[in-house]
Amino acid sequence: MKLRDRLQKEIYKVIDPFVKMLIKIGITPNGVSSIGLILNIGVAIIFIFGAEDKPRGDFRYVGWAGALILFAGLFDMLDGQVARIGKMSSSFGAFYDSVLDRYSELILFLGICYYLIAKHYFLSSLFAFIAMIGSMMVSYTRARSEGLGIQNKGGWMQRPERVVLIGLSAIACGVASHFIGGDYKWYVRSITKYHLFETMSIFTIPITVMAFLTNITAFKRIRDAKIQLDALDKKKKTEQ
Repeated sequence: MKLRDRLQKEIYKVIDPFVKMLIKIGITPNGVSSIGLILNIGVAIIFIFGAEDKPRGDFRYVGWAGALILFAGLFDMLDGQVARIGKMSSSFGAFYDSVLDRYSELILFLGICYYLIAKHYFLSSLFAFIAMIGSMMVSYTRARSEGLGIQNKGGWMQRPERVVLIGLSAIACGVASHFIGGDYKWYVRSITKYHLFETMSIFTIPITVMAFLTNITAFKRIRDAKIQLDALDKKKKTEQ
C-alpha cells in the first residue's frame, strides 16, 4: 500500500466519528460539499481583506487563511465518507462534489493571486496562476480519461497534496513572520541589491514548486492517456 493510501486510511479512522455525527444530524454528502465551497470562499475573502487591510509585511492574514484552507480541505474527505458510511452515494453526488471541488480551488487561487498582486509579488502571482492552470488540468485529464473509459490517476500534486501544501506553507509563513518579521530578507553577500529569500518565500516557493509539478503530472497523464487510448483503438480495429 502506498504511503498516501496508508495516511488516508489513518485519517479516516480519526474522522469517522465526526462523519457519523454528521449523518446523525442529517447532513448529506452534498451538504458537506457545499460547506467546503463556502469555507473556500471564506479563504479568498481572508486573502482579499489581508491584501487591502494590512501593510506588505503583515502576514497574519496569510496564516489564518492557511488554517482555514486545511479545515476546508477536511470537508473534501468528509463528503465521500458521509456518502459511503451513510449509504447515500449517488451519481449526481459524485458529479456535484467534483464540480464544487473545481469551484473551491479556483476561488482559492483567486484569493491568493489577488493578495500577491496587491502586495506587488508579481512574479509569484504568475507562478500561482500557472499552479492554478496545472491544478485544473490534473483534475481534467483524469475526468476526461474516465469519460473515455480509461483510468488515469497518479502523479504529483493531486488535490489532497495541493491543499495540504498550500495550507501548511501559508500557516508557516504567518507564524514565521511573527518571529523573524515580515520584512526579513536574505541577501547574496556579493550582490547586496538582490535577495534570494524573504519571509513571503515560505509561502510562494511551495506554490512555485506546485506550478511545475502539477503541469508535469498533467502532461504525464496526457501521455498515459495516449498509450491507453491507442491500445483501445487498436483492439477495436482487430475485433472488426
